[in-house]
Amino acid sequence: MLTTSKKQKKKAEHLQKGEHWEHEALTFLKKNGLTPLQKNYHCNYGEIDLIMLDTSHIIFVEVRYRKNDNFGDALQSVNSKKQIKIANSAQNFLIKNTQFKHLAIRFDVIGITGSDLQWIQNAF
Repeated sequence: MLTTSKKQKKKAEHLQKGEHWEHEALTFLKKNGLTPLQKNYHCNYGEIDLIMLDTSHIIFVEVRYRKNDNFGDALQSVNSKKQIKIANSAQNFLIKNTQFKHLAIRFDVIGITGSDLQWIQNAF
């Protein structure tokens, strides 16, 4: 028999930071007129941080944070392998949610390096 502990484990610090910056990105996108649809969509292909709507698009958003740019900024970390995972995950989402098939799709990236937030629309 599978049981679950009543005591929840504390999340690792890097996961807590990721959640914090995803929340900041979500707040920023809402202030810029987008409507949240889903956070942290998981499937066999990967994860999409945020799925948002505007009047004519469903927008799949990758949120990346870097404390500094010593090893490249946050935007540079969304390489072609990550883009393929996001695109495949988006396709999976759209297959399961046909009510959005009439909307155009867009892939955005929010990169946060230090406290500098950059929003790249149609990033790939």
